[in-house]
Amino acid sequence: MKKVSHGKTGFSTAARLPRRRAAVVTRALSSFFLISILIGCFSVIFPVRSWGQEAADYKKVVATRSEKIVSTLGINDSAQAKKVLNEIIHQYINLNTVHEENKQVIAGIKAGTGTGEEKARSVKQQEEKKAAALAKLHQSFIIHLKQNLNEQQLEQVKNGMTYSVLPVTYTAYQDMLPGLTAPQKEQIYAWLIEARELAMDEGSSDDKHKMFGKYKGRINNYLSAAGYDLKKETAAWQQRTKEKQQAK
Repeated sequence: MKKVSHGKTGFSTAARLPRRRAAVVTRALSSFFLISILIGCFSVIFPVRSWGQEAADYKKVVATRSEKIVSTLGINDSAQAKKVLNEIIHQYINLNTVHEENKQVIAGIKAGTGTGEEKARSVKQQEEKKAAALAKLHQSFIIHLKQNLNEQQLEQVKNGMTYSVLPVTYTAYQDMLPGLTAPQKEQIYAWLIEARELAMDEGSSDDKHKMFGKYKGRINNYLSAAGYDLKKETAAWQQRTKEKQQAK
């Protein structure tokens, strides 16, 4: 039988191979454990938030917000109050889902291939889909609320979801412009109602206020066309308000 030559170590080439593999495995395992330890350390320093946790946190926020709205409605039946509370919470969550999915789709469109014109057309189509989905949610939400609330309570929910911008703004216009005619008041109120219905479906406080801002611009143009100098009227109104506060 052919002998295998030995090196200085006293081991054959065949015998050294397993040792080499073992060394490689040992180094790999050492690196793995080191990386695992480092990841563990960074996880403690910079904890990773899961999507599930973010959803739970969002639900907690909207639950608190919804509870504040329901507390103003004067509902004595606890079961009825719970139904209304759940409707509002679910509406917030459903609206958020539509807006977040829309953002992702639009981001995908903008990052994809195609000409600028094609992307613009796709974005417009997606925005139309979002608007349709929001309108459907809005209609269903109001129908369900009407099963447990009267018209006054429904108004309170709508104002609660839009930071009472409608009544505050309508009162401000009447205070600033005491000479408004009945038709002018009706038109201002109608536009603010329209703004509120749309603002209810927006996904953030900023977007809700932007929606009202859009309609305030329309109202201001309407009043300017009717002959009001809004810059002058605003300054005079602010002065009257300041004098009232000083008198108190």
